[in-house]
Amino acid sequence: MASTADDTEHPLDRTGKAPSAGPSVTPSAPRIQRPGVSAGQTRWKGGRRSADNPHVDAASRPRHRRTSTGPRRREILQALGIFQRATPDQLWKLTRPGNRHDKLVRDTLLDLEEHQLVRIESVRADQRQVWVLTRRGHGEAKQLLEPEGIRVSALREKKHDPVTGKLLGASYDDHAAAVTSTAAELHRAGIGHRLGFQTEIGHRLADGYVQRADLVVRAPDAGVPVLLVEVDRRTEDAHDLVAKLRRYWEWGRLLPKDAPKRTVDLVRARPDVIEDFVDHEQRLWRRFYPPTGREGLVPVAFVFADTTEAKVDNTVTVLEEYGRRHWMPSRYGSLYRDAITALDYHQAVPVLVTTLEKLQEHGADAAVWRRLGRDGEQTLTDALDNPDGHALYRAQEARAEAEDERRRAAQREKERPVCSRCGWKFTDGRWEEVTVHRTAVRAGDRSVCGPCRADDVARLEAAAEAARLQAATPPEPENRPGPGRGRSWFRRRT
Repeated sequence: MASTADDTEHPLDRTGKAPSAGPSVTPSAPRIQRPGVSAGQTRWKGGRRSADNPHVDAASRPRHRRTSTGPRRREILQALGIFQRATPDQLWKLTRPGNRHDKLVRDTLLDLEEHQLVRIESVRADQRQVWVLTRRGHGEAKQLLEPEGIRVSALREKKHDPVTGKLLGASYDDHAAAVTSTAAELHRAGIGHRLGFQTEIGHRLADGYVQRADLVVRAPDAGVPVLLVEVDRRTEDAHDLVAKLRRYWEWGRLLPKDAPKRTVDLVRARPDVIEDFVDHEQRLWRRFYPPTGREGLVPVAFVFADTTEAKVDNTVTVLEEYGRRHWMPSRYGSLYRDAITALDYHQAVPVLVTTLEKLQEHGADAAVWRRLGRDGEQTLTDALDNPDGHALYRAQEARAEAEDERRRAAQREKERPVCSRCGWKFTDGRWEEVTVHRTAVRAGDRSVCGPCRADDVARLEAAAEAARLQAATPPEPENRPGPGRGRSWFRRRT
């Protein structure tokens, strides 16, 4: 990834050599060492001060306020506004994954903490701090996100037990951590921008039930216009995941309230037949999400975290078996059904499965995604594509239609009549003439071809013309004198 100005090493990133400690200026240590007092030093009664160490220059102390810039400040506030809570490592991957480490992120967090925009809510078992927004920071994040049409997560209030004074609600849910880590790995691989992620998005069904997606990914530049992500730490039964898949499938087939009455009546009358022919543009989900660029409903990905490979395999087996109705494509209804091997994904939900550990180890852009109904793992875009879908169907149907046309043409040539007189095959016009016209006047001898029929017609016309001319010639008189006889009525007497 090309480095930017903020990706360059900050002066605070360079660790200089620690100054050497000189000899103590006190000639000797007190005989009785009080607790908390170093050898050779007198006890300071006014409290500990940073100036007590003469070897640390005040100008060289890191001032985090100087390390924060406008873009980094905005990125951190936006990320915490979307995901509510995150560790520096997660924020590093969500904002500047091209950097070599998360030091700039940690410095920015400390600077924002000085401005009372963020605070540390808890520290995880691996000693990673969990940061959240303060009320002031939440308001600033809302100003950054709401103009972009992005919902801001709820504010994490800082509450203490009135009796013990212990901080309440400071535990970091492992499920929320897995969701944030999934988004961080996707962003790190170039799949989606931090503003393209949303958490806990509800999808209301016809019966009023709201199915909430753990993470919604919109990454059109990466070939993933929309992807619904469900993160499971194997705290749910596998059949519960099948129920989630069914609800996503039902939601994808809903019609909007302002759908045409004729379409609604047809779907209600014959839902299993008519509904398959309703275009996606007429569905409710197209009001919320862009077109996927592929046939099928909105794709769903199950990301398993903090579990064993055996449990994942068992869960995937249950999803494939009991969720077949929702993810499995159907056969195309075609006149050339035997020649069509393509599958119809129009009403199917593309379902992908992977693990968070694979995303962290190999990257979300690697071949770590498996689609239900297929063997092996693929990249995300390859798993979403349908190489045996509509494009293959069109090609196979065109080939089958052309082959059928050639077969019918060969059969027609085989059945074409042959002239009984000259042996030539009939033309299409002559064949149609002897087939359609039933009268002998028009078709004539049906066993002869067109040229022979034309000769017959010519002979008939010549004979008819001769007969007409003969009929038009006047007859000669019967008492006509013979040759050599005089033409006068009077003959000379001798």
